Parts: sequence; structure tokens; C-alpha cells
Amino acid sequence: MGGAAVDVGAGGVKAPDGGWGWAVLSGCFVITGFSYAFPKAVSVFFKELIREFGVGYSDTAWISSILLAMLYGTGPLCSVLVNRFGCRPVMMVGGLFASLGMILASFSTSIIHIYLSTGVITGLGLALNFQPSLIMLNRYFSEKRPLANGLSAAGSPVALCCLSPLGQVLQYQYGWRGGFLILGGLLLNCCVCGALMKPLVPPKNLKNKDLEQDKEEEKEGAEEKTNKPKAKLLDVSVVNDRGFVIYTVAASIMVLGLFVPPVFVVSYAKEMGNEDTKSALLLTILGFIDIFARPTCGVIAGLKWVRPRCVYLFSFAMLFNGITDLVGSQADSYTSLVVFCIFFGVSYGMVGALQFEVLMAVVGTEKFSSAIGLVLLMEAIAVLVGPPSAGRLLDATKNYMYVFLLAGSEVVLSAVVLATCTFLFIKNKPSVPADKLENGNDEEEKGAKEEQEKETVKDLKEEEEKDKEKVDEVRPESVTVDSQEVERFLKEPQQNGDAATNPETSL
Repeated sequence: MGGAAVDVGAGGVKAPDGGWGWAVLSGCFVITGFSYAFPKAVSVFFKELIREFGVGYSDTAWISSILLAMLYGTGPLCSVLVNRFGCRPVMMVGGLFASLGMILASFSTSIIHIYLSTGVITGLGLALNFQPSLIMLNRYFSEKRPLANGLSAAGSPVALCCLSPLGQVLQYQYGWRGGFLILGGLLLNCCVCGALMKPLVPPKNLKNKDLEQDKEEEKEGAEEKTNKPKAKLLDVSVVNDRGFVIYTVAASIMVLGLFVPPVFVVSYAKEMGNEDTKSALLLTILGFIDIFARPTCGVIAGLKWVRPRCVYLFSFAMLFNGITDLVGSQADSYTSLVVFCIFFGVSYGMVGALQFEVLMAVVGTEKFSSAIGLVLLMEAIAVLVGPPSAGRLLDATKNYMYVFLLAGSEVVLSAVVLATCTFLFIKNKPSVPADKLENGNDEEEKGAKEEQEKETVKDLKEEEEKDKEKVDEVRPESVTVDSQEVERFLKEPQQNGDAATNPETSL
């Protein structure tokens, strides 16, 4: 868990670290933005929904909760579909579901209809886009993967800064029904992003070699296929990996408190007597800092001396975030809340840029599709428990300080669990040293050449041994003649010659 591994993509194809991968990265940027920002952007329409259906704020808040629950809780289902059908078709179908949910919601006649359409259908569509996009990003990038993850994660704050004002404009111009209809059309861009997820294929020179090998292996493969087990749609064996278990436990504890401060910071500022617009500005500051923190952290995580220790960098990011919450609980003025949002934006961006990078380094490419599904399922439980628990604590104490203290202690605990357990139970992988990460391609090519040379040497030795055995078989025992037999053979012609010259003896 402590080391970084250079992964090989699907079908044995090495990650290109560029090329079409940048198009895949752009699609991941958009998908990440929709997935994380859309549940928050929908909250702009809550006041209109309250007036339309005569419900309370807690009733409308369930829309965002169901969206997040579907985004996280359907992780294993997404893993099964990706392993069965591939990333591209799953994402394109997910884009259709996401759009269909918002379009149906525009014709809703009760809040229950919105729960089912926006919450369940749109949430499922976003989930079918989010997880496959991360899987494809992991397949296209290996050495530059930390930077790619940081840039992809930056889509969340960028989309939030765009979708929230857009939602306000749509509500003002077309009402909530027209706004939902337009947002449904906007979500069709998920299908475009899904079309960008081109599967990796081997280069042409390898294709020709593979064709020759395939012809030779067709007969052997027919026999082996009958004995081979079918590929697992959900590889549950990943739970046997200590690194995965430690990561899952730490991430679940972290999620309990990670999303609490952004939910309550605006209300915290309003309770101090600040205006609504001034209080809402805090989230803008947080999001603006977050935009730059994520790519910057991705660059730092990709450094050759940092990447093998990315787990500890992730632990530091969580510790930084938790301490920020603990200190922010003592804020007593608007200025102190602004400072809190700045530091929280930095730490929150670091966590967002590293969380999936660390998981990719822990389990590798082959098991990542199953691992992320299981992790998101555990985080879904924490997401549904964390903010509501903080809300109940606020109702009981009427003091925001305890809410921030609880959130901070949970995040600090997750950092301690991850760093301590990794240090005690996980050994660093020496397969890829830090000073060779930059030259991973050359090292892999050299290793492949060395393996080929070793195989050829072995083949030559085997052939020589076979030739010796054949020579030994050709030499029968009858060929080895005694010296006495040779002398007899030589004497016989001489005796025959004497008999021929002396006719008397012959008679």
C-alpha cells in the first residue's frame, strides 16, 4: 500500500500516459463536476418546490440525500456492469438515465415523484458515469496518474461555481419545471463524455504477433477454456488485501465528518448576524481555493520522491482538514470564518485529489473496478449517517462549535488510522523505486528484453540437451568393439591369403 505500481491497462496494454488519454481526462472532468456538484445545485430550486407542493425544507433536502445515496450506494452494481459490458456503453446508458430523470421530474405532481425521478433515476445515471470514468482514467494514466486525478477532481468545484448560478437564472427565467427540463438536456453531455472512453487496444506490431500466437494457441485455448473459471463480475477477493481494508475503514470514518463543514458554514455565518449574500460568499471562497488546490496537489503527488509515499500524503491531507475543523470551531467573527474557508478549501482539495489516487495505488488496475464499488458502498452509509448526525447534535446543543468539533475529530481519527495501520501492517513495494518512476517505460522495456533473452537462452540449452540425448541414443553397445575382436578380424584375411598362394594346403 505504501508503494506505487506502474499499471498495465486492460488486455495487457500499457497505459499511454497521454495521447487520447487527455480526451478521456476531459470527459472525467465533466463527469466529476456533474456527479458532485449536481446534488448541491438542485438545492437552488428547493424554495420553489416548497411553495409548489406545500412541504418542509427537510422534505426537499431528501432529494440531495437520495442523489448522493445512489451515487455512492450503487458502486457494486456499477462494478458488475463495467466488468460485464465495459465502460463506454455503461456511461452512455447512464447519461440517458440522468437526463431522463430530470425530464420526468419537470412533469412531477408530488414530491414523491421528484424523489423517484431526480433522486433515484438521475442519481443512478450519474453513478453509472462517475465510477466508469475513474476506471478509464486509471487505465489511460500510470506515471502521470496523480496529475490526471488532480485535474479530474477539479471538475467538482468548477461545476459547482457554474451550475449554482445557472440554476438561479433558470429558476428566474423559466421556473423550476423549465429549469429541470433544461438541466435534463444539459445532462445529455454525459453521453458525449461516455463516447470519449475509447477502450485501449494493442499497437499494430503487437497485433501481428498476436495473430500468429493466436493461431498456435487456438487448439490449446479450446481445451483450457473448458477448464478455466469464468471472469468475476465483482471481485470480492480484494477484501483479502490489507491495504484495501485499511483504506476502506479510514475513508468511511473520514466521510462521516468531511462533508459537514460545507453544509453548516453558511448557517454558522448567519447565526453570527451576517447577511445572506455575505454568508453565501464563504462557499464561493471555499470553492475558488478548491479549484487550484486539487491540480496543485496532483502535481505534488506525482513527484518521484512523493509518489511512493502518497498514502502518507493523503493522511497528512486528512489531518490538515480535521485540524482546520477543530480550529474553525472557535471562530467568532466573519473574518475568522473566511480564514477557515481558505484553509478548509486547501485541505479539502488535497483530500479530493488524493482519495482515488491512493486507492488506485493500493489495488492496481485489474481490481480497481471492483474495489471502488465496494468503497463507495461503505462511504454511502457514512454519507447518510454523518450530516444527519451533525444536524441532530446541533438541534440538541444549539451550538455550531460542537458540530465542527465532532467533524474535525472524525477526520483526524481517520488520518491516524490510515497512517498508523499502513506503517505497522503494510510493507512498501520495492518493485518500482522512487528514482525509477520517471523512466518506467524504459525500465519495463529493458525488463521485457531481459526476460526474452533469458527465455531464448533456456530454449537453446534445452535444444543442446536434446541433441546430446539423441547422440547417446544413436551409439548402441554393439558399436563398442573389443581389441581382441579387431585382431581376429585382421588375422583372418592374412590366413585366407596364405591359403590362396599355397595350393597344396588348399587341396
